[in-house]
Amino acid sequence: MELDVSRGTDIAIVGATGKTGRAVAAALDGVAVVRRLSRSAPDFPVDLETGAGLVEAFTGCRGVYFIAPNVHPDEPALLSRALEAAASAGVDHVVYHSVAWPYSPRMPHHMDKARCEDELRAFGSERGLHWTILQPCAYAQNFEAVLTGDSASLVVPYNLDTKFSFVSLEDVAEVAARILVEGAEQHHGATYELGGPEMLSVRDLVRQVEAMTGRPVSMESVAVDEWMSVHGSGLGSDAQQRLSAMFEYYDDRDFLASSAVTATLLGRSPTPIRALIS
Repeated sequence: MELDVSRGTDIAIVGATGKTGRAVAAALDGVAVVRRLSRSAPDFPVDLETGAGLVEAFTGCRGVYFIAPNVHPDEPALLSRALEAAASAGVDHVVYHSVAWPYSPRMPHHMDKARCEDELRAFGSERGLHWTILQPCAYAQNFEAVLTGDSASLVVPYNLDTKFSFVSLEDVAEVAARILVEGAEQHHGATYELGGPEMLSVRDLVRQVEAMTGRPVSMESVAVDEWMSVHGSGLGSDAQQRLSAMFEYYDDRDFLASSAVTATLLGRSPTPIRALIS
């Protein structure tokens, strides 16, 4: 990849301390100067709730990658502040991290991402800002402990036979890096759905681990309330409700996304689950 520096040089990552932000930063290392933005960042501290620090952090950047905190209660407001700051700072290209199937009324945080997509398109048209949207499916790395052998059990709050197009986080990060480096000329106005190469349930994933490694893995589906009492106790009520709605959605339908665009953007086949098992 070769960086076009005609409009600034650096690339800012909003949400750089999360797993996706860290992966995108790693994919950009050695290719671009990366500004890792977060509330606690020593070099570029920003506050998405107020917009403080964003204009300064974006100044001199040609591209911005925006990923909001998970299940935030008002993601559209966060994005709106970031877009205003990007326009004020002269940023050329914003890449927004959305989700597969954003328009899903039963999942409130997906609907917020649909609103963000609409805001981004409108803002870009009105203010001349170039934009690209990524819509990744569920990450294979959500089950990393089982894939690597660090855990021999798996408990999920939805049907074990619901199928997903699990996509590798590293594949999503590589796609994001390519788009940020290649820039708006190639990717302005594009919405890219990013799925993995297989349709697998949690049961299928566990069976693959067992077949390839000989490790037995126990798996169980529990009620959402039971799962939340163990794994969501530190979350606020709004975040709990949003996650619960998502799990209830998964309980009675598959969550699938095509791998065709992923493969085209990567220039190779997306990473299968078997390649992540160790």
